[in-house]
Amino acid sequence: MGIWKQILEYLYIKKRDPNAERNQYTKYMHGMNRISILLFLIALLIMLFKLVILPLIKK
Repeated sequence: MGIWKQILEYLYIKKRDPNAERNQYTKYMHGMNRISILLFLIALLIMLFKLVILPLIKK
Protein backbone atom coordinates (compact mmCIF):
# COMPACT_ATOMS: atom_id res chain seq x y z
CA MET A 1 0.00 0.00 0.00
CA GLY A 2 1.36 3.41 -0.92
CA ILE A 3 2.00 6.17 1.58
CA TRP A 4 -0.38 8.61 -0.15
CA LYS A 5 -3.19 6.06 -0.17
CA GLN A 6 -2.70 5.50 3.56
CA ILE A 7 -2.73 9.25 4.30
CA LEU A 8 -5.94 9.65 2.30
CA GLU A 9 -7.52 6.86 4.34
CA TYR A 10 -6.38 8.47 7.62
CA LEU A 11 -8.02 11.76 6.66
CA TYR A 12 -11.24 10.04 5.51
CA ILE A 13 -10.72 11.22 1.92
CA LYS A 14 -10.54 7.66 0.58
CA LYS A 15 -12.44 4.63 1.83
CA ARG A 16 -10.33 1.99 3.54
CA ASP A 17 -9.89 -1.53 2.23
CA PRO A 18 -12.75 -3.68 3.62
CA ASN A 19 -10.54 -6.80 3.49
CA ALA A 20 -7.77 -5.26 5.60
CA GLU A 21 -7.28 -6.73 9.06
CA ARG A 22 -8.42 -4.41 11.84
CA ASN A 23 -7.88 -4.81 15.56
CA GLN A 24 -8.05 -2.43 18.51
CA TYR A 25 -4.35 -1.50 18.38
CA THR A 26 -4.53 -0.72 14.67
CA LYS A 27 -7.47 1.61 15.32
CA TYR A 28 -5.49 3.41 18.03
CA MET A 29 -2.46 3.71 15.75
CA HIS A 30 -4.53 5.14 12.89
CA GLY A 31 -6.17 7.59 15.27
CA MET A 32 -2.81 8.86 16.53
CA ASN A 33 -1.50 9.13 12.97
CA ARG A 34 -4.60 11.09 11.96
CA ILE A 35 -4.09 13.55 14.84
CA SER A 36 -0.39 14.04 14.04
CA ILE A 37 -1.06 14.65 10.33
CA LEU A 38 -3.74 17.23 11.14
CA LEU A 39 -1.49 19.01 13.64
CA PHE A 40 1.33 19.06 11.09
CA LEU A 41 -0.96 20.62 8.46
CA ILE A 42 -2.17 23.23 10.96
CA ALA A 43 1.44 24.08 11.84
CA LEU A 44 2.29 24.49 8.14
CA LEU A 45 -0.63 26.88 7.70
CA ILE A 46 0.46 28.94 10.72
CA MET A 47 4.04 29.13 9.41
CA LEU A 48 2.80 30.14 5.97
CA PHE A 49 0.69 32.87 7.52
CA LYS A 50 3.52 34.20 9.71
CA LEU A 51 6.30 34.04 7.12
CA VAL A 52 4.46 35.01 3.92
CA ILE A 53 1.12 36.67 4.53
CA LEU A 54 1.94 38.93 7.49
CA PRO A 55 5.02 40.53 5.83
CA LEU A 56 2.91 41.25 2.74
CA ILE A 57 0.21 42.93 4.82
CA LYS A 58 2.69 45.10 6.76
CA LYS A 59 4.05 46.74 3.58
